[in-house]
Amino acid sequence: MYDYGLSVLSHYGLTASGTMRVRGALLCHTEQGDKLISEFGTAAEKLEQRYLLQCRITESGLLRCDQILRNEEGALATRGDDGGTYIVRNWYPGRECETGNSEDLIRASDALARLHTAAHLPVKMEYRRESLVEECIRHNVEIRKIRKYLQTKKKKNEFEKLLLASAGPYLEQGERAAAEMKASSYEKLRQRADEEGAVCHGEFSQHNILLENGRGETAVNFDKWNFDLQVADLGYFMRKILEKYSWDVILARQMLEKYHQIHPISRAQWQNLMIRFTYPEKYWKLANYYFSHNKAWISGKNTEKLTKVIAQKEIWGDFPEKCFGKYPF
Repeated sequence: MYDYGLSVLSHYGLTASGTMRVRGALLCHTEQGDKLISEFGTAAEKLEQRYLLQCRITESGLLRCDQILRNEEGALATRGDDGGTYIVRNWYPGRECETGNSEDLIRASDALARLHTAAHLPVKMEYRRESLVEECIRHNVEIRKIRKYLQTKKKKNEFEKLLLASAGPYLEQGERAAAEMKASSYEKLRQRADEEGAVCHGEFSQHNILLENGRGETAVNFDKWNFDLQVADLGYFMRKILEKYSWDVILARQMLEKYHQIHPISRAQWQNLMIRFTYPEKYWKLANYYFSHNKAWISGKNTEKLTKVIAQKEIWGDFPEKCFGKYPF
């Protein structure tokens, strides 16, 4: 890509005075500011919807985003000299949110709330996220399948022994979470989100929000955008952070309060967040990665991750009630 992807700039009337590789893309310094060239790997119609979404966000003035650009022919995707297809996006200076800096995390929560205020489009059902109830049930089936496989496996390594010994309690918790979600107001919330055309970033993490001192924030990498309850983004971001903070309730409340100041969280959404955090997402993720990849080789890093998840089970188990037990707004 790095040799040939650069050729697409001519289709935008741009030339690069310098380039730099960044996270699987090519950052180009041009006469019209920094641009990012990356490979195009999604359906053309979804890319068009992403463009419209980013136009909404940009026009709102609430925060910046890595807006996709149209080429001189009006297309969003451009074929390079290597035969590959690429997109070109605006790019802005800034650093990734630092997970060890609580001020950054509060600032990112504020930016997410502003993003959600702007992120609305007429719903297209083909880009609606799978029901969380169905997702939890599917994940539970996968945990059960992995447990059955390990029960019949004669020789087990350390990771497999840990996974099998802990599968029962995590599966029980997963089944409770799925049942609670099904019995809750989730479907009503989902219907309302559809009516409002609520859009999620889909992968809002510390890597996808850029912070620039004195000049605001930029949301980037909208590859996984979808129609869903917007608290899904908030829950995703918080889970990523709180796993690193041993489920710190004080930090969680600070993030929630900052978000609520900009984009209010209803009582029903609060309950939905609580149930989301009762599902053993990290445990399922490690188990599924093991089962869907080469089972004969397990990295020491994954064994460490599983050991940490199991060690935090009690703290994680207490977190939803401690954080969400009482609606504060």
